[in-house]
Amino acid sequence: MNTGMTVVTALRNRACRASTLGLFVALFVAGSASAQQGTPEQRKACTPDVYRLCAGEIPNARAITACLRRQKGSLSPACAAVFEQ
Repeated sequence: MNTGMTVVTALRNRACRASTLGLFVALFVAGSASAQQGTPEQRKACTPDVYRLCAGEIPNARAITACLRRQKGSLSPACAAVFEQ
């Protein structure tokens, strides 16, 4: 097995998941396509919670949003504050 290709593939998958997650958080915070995108601080607040609580839902933005809402009691204070805005 070519270890170099495995590492490259893993990095590409991680980069794709991270960009998808960033898009999700921007859409999630915005609430609708026509609303403003979330601030970098809001995205930063919820990213760890998505990985911790809802990683299996990535890249499905709707599923991530539903998961975070189901996990409301387990959200970090920073991410919970984003949901309350």
